[in-house]
Amino acid sequence: MRIVAARFNHETNTFSPVPTPLEDFGPLHGADALAFGTGSATAFGAFIAYAQAIGADLVTPLCATANPSGPAERGVFEALAAPILEAVSAGCDAILLDLHGAMVARGVDDCEGELLARVRAAAPGVPIGVALDLHGNITAQMVDNCDCIAGFKTYPHIDMFETGQHVTRMMDAILKGGARPVMALTHPPILAQTLKMNTEVPGIMVDLINAARAAEAQDGVHAASIFGGFPLSDIADAGVSVVTVADNAALARAVAQDLARAAWDGREGFVYDEAPLAQSLAQAVRAAGGPGEGPVLLLDHGDNCMSGGTCDTVDVLQAALEAGLKGIIAGPFCDPEVVEQMTNAGTGATVTVALGAKVPLEGFPPRAPLALTGVVSTVCQGRYVVSGPIYTGQTCDMGRAAVLEVHGATVLITEKPHEPWDLGVFTCAEIDPIEAKFLILKSRMYCRPVFGPLSRAVVECASAGITSSNLDLFRFETLKRPIFPIERNTNWAPDDQANTHDQAAS
Repeated sequence: MRIVAARFNHETNTFSPVPTPLEDFGPLHGADALAFGTGSATAFGAFIAYAQAIGADLVTPLCATANPSGPAERGVFEALAAPILEAVSAGCDAILLDLHGAMVARGVDDCEGELLARVRAAAPGVPIGVALDLHGNITAQMVDNCDCIAGFKTYPHIDMFETGQHVTRMMDAILKGGARPVMALTHPPILAQTLKMNTEVPGIMVDLINAARAAEAQDGVHAASIFGGFPLSDIADAGVSVVTVADNAALARAVAQDLARAAWDGREGFVYDEAPLAQSLAQAVRAAGGPGEGPVLLLDHGDNCMSGGTCDTVDVLQAALEAGLKGIIAGPFCDPEVVEQMTNAGTGATVTVALGAKVPLEGFPPRAPLALTGVVSTVCQGRYVVSGPIYTGQTCDMGRAAVLEVHGATVLITEKPHEPWDLGVFTCAEIDPIEAKFLILKSRMYCRPVFGPLSRAVVECASAGITSSNLDLFRFETLKRPIFPIERNTNWAPDDQANTHDQAAS
């Protein structure tokens, strides 16, 4: 038994000015890819464990992941697709792919669909199993060019490995001589807000995931996946979708339509109404004086690294300082120029910096840096090992890091945009974030599994960044219209024949 398993992940914010060069993917091949994936809490890790458990000859042509950012150049996509295509073209019995579902390159709006179509052509008849992110923008091309799909059921994503196992269970049944299942895709016209996809609090996403799990308990249903989609992607098929895998087309279609109807009926639950920043700061002050221990988390979700943010929007920090908040720890802010200035000045030096607002945001109002005067307390290499539960054991590098102590705040500044998904983001720079009264993080969701339990309250703060929850800031030109909530009077019926796509015969 020869199995090809690979990981190729990118969530593309088509509005983001953050570049996506090949080196950002950190591509690993062969033995290096295998070593990275073995034991990792990813779908790729589950694929490796499965292949080893059945004694298969395992080929791992690629493990490549880049943080969310703007569209990659076409050549980057081609360079990363090539080793996968070469491996499957050499012959194999099964293909397992850990993809995202929302990658866009220049000239390729549906990178996963394009890759799967090429894989199918290179290895006709070979079963293909795919694990996808809950934020995938799922297309008919993806569904038509593989045999089974399963998506994450948690956000923050703490079930990546389990999703890979789900795919391998379906693949194992195929390899043992079972009939190949069929899939159905339904795409209700909902552009869901990312903050309303949180599966750790009651809401529409939790209700839909529970309904999907109940559907999977039915005889003949192998997988039911609810994809919230990635809304900051100006492609035709962005938004909510449902993919089902079942013994027959009629069952797959019926389950997909039932789940899509539930999503449509609950569509108001996907709308996030952000509060004015001043109101959020007032809420934070009240929380700081209330019961509990630890800092109040202020989440700057308008400039979130893991949605393609520049990490150089200063709105929340500036407003907090102007409001007189004290005991602030904030970051990481990405500003290589300031890091260079502080490094040259050295620890103990007093410096005045112009922080942030260096990266132009097309279509947004002009921004101004935040002038800060303070003491350089730390200059270091911003490298740490993730303690979990997301990407446990992975080494992260923020580039050089510097810490500025100003009146009322400790500010962490780095050379690279980075998601604060671990205490190591701060402790590697000699900061204890739990000592803060107010902890400002450039994050939407991934910080919560670690920082949430250590904090007394979480307050979501709106900033005018490239990952804002305010859809009015973005000009969609390719997105299929009408779509809710941009057009709130959108009409849709899942039972209409044209609204559910049945998997094409392979």
